Amino acid sequence: MDDLRIAYEDHDGVQELIDCLTHTLESISLSFDRWNDQYVKGPGMYIAIVTGPSVANFADPMGRNRWPTDDCRDVCMDLQNFFETAQDVAMTRDGALVVSVDGVVQEQLVRFTDLMPGELEAIDPADAEYEDWMGARHMSALDTSRRKNVVSTLTLSEETGRVTIFEGGSFETYKRTELGGEWNPQAYS
Repeated sequence: MDDLRIAYEDHDGVQELIDCLTHTLESISLSFDRWNDQYVKGPGMYIAIVTGPSVANFADPMGRNRWPTDDCRDVCMDLQNFFETAQDVAMTRDGALVVSVDGVVQEQLVRFTDLMPGELEAIDPADAEYEDWMGARHMSALDTSRRKNVVSTLTLSEETGRVTIFEGGSFETYKRTELGGEWNPQAYS
């Protein structure tokens, strides 16, 4: 059966989608200028890229928290529109955004459920450690990235502006000062 499996994690179109999402989260982080203000919450976001028609087996709806699909239904079709919509959602709504591997956005924002005992048994205890900087959103994204039909999860920390990409239980994380390279004025101050 594995010979017939599509390797979405290596697919050029899916990698482009991950790049578009990463760029969007970085841009949202860099465009917010009040990270150091006391009592101010920055934009936060949690995104999961999934295969298959539904996440109902491991996600619950987050009430009335919805992505405005009338404004933006596809990630890469109009990246500026996606950025503007994501920027608003990151400041006003809670829950994870579900995006299919073709870039189509699900309207309902969700809360991913914890891994089940059978899923936990497949994880090496050494790989199950969380980093000290991880909050609930990041721990959930790490665990969710281990699920069979989840290609990748991404987070934007509302406390620090950190952007993290999770895949298969591992991750790459970038502090706000590391985002945007030479175009980030914070990187060289």
